[in-house]
Amino acid sequence: MHRAATLSKLPLALILALTAAGCGAADRLAEVGRQPALTAIQDPTTTPGYRPVRMPLPTPTPVHYNSNSLWRSGARAFFEDQRASQVGDILTVLVTISDRAEFENETERRREGSETSGAGGALGTAIDTIFLPAGTSASDIASTNGTSDFRGEGSVDRRERLQTKVAAVVTQVLPNNNLVIEGRQEVRVNFEVRELVVAGIVRPEDIASNNTIESEKIAEARIGYGGRGQITDVQQPRYGNQVLDIVLPF
Repeated sequence: MHRAATLSKLPLALILALTAAGCGAADRLAEVGRQPALTAIQDPTTTPGYRPVRMPLPTPTPVHYNSNSLWRSGARAFFEDQRASQVGDILTVLVTISDRAEFENETERRREGSETSGAGGALGTAIDTIFLPAGTSASDIASTNGTSDFRGEGSVDRRERLQTKVAAVVTQVLPNNNLVIEGRQEVRVNFEVRELVVAGIVRPEDIASNNTIESEKIAEARIGYGGRGQITDVQQPRYGNQVLDIVLPF
């Protein structure tokens, strides 16, 4: 019953997938001979699916002001701090990703077993005479042999490196003064658009005096680097292959 219901849903899923693929194909056909359009600049908080970040926060402490002092409480310099601190401020993110992972595993297992069962003496003679056919002996009633071999090898060698800069906008200030940032950069070269997206939470103390922050100091970091255009299209399977990979159970 459950399998029949599952199979009945496959045509509907296939139709929906083909419909979505057809709409996407129509949009792509309308752009034949044109360069990929760049995304319009917009407020990240108005994009579909945007949700304010909620994190566990410490108990707020009252701000202390020093009387008869020329220095602002919490300021690093005599003049106003020019680093990003409010919604709408801009800071530069130094994206540096240099990962390398190398693993090599080897497993080998072997097992051998041998068993022989029989009966001797008067009992063996009686069994030979009464129960067993001529030419057989009770001293070797049953004999088993078994051998098991297993060998496995695996290796992983991965290297990733990305180094670039992108300006991000402060979209939210949390109650503990941590900043939620989001930045997007698009570069079009001929008929290919490269996209870089950076988002996460940063501490004001981690922002350098030149208003930059390293990507490794971003909490809940979301960094995406990809592209769209003619080169990306030829590197992806066709829509039909992608749909069949999803709906076919084998």
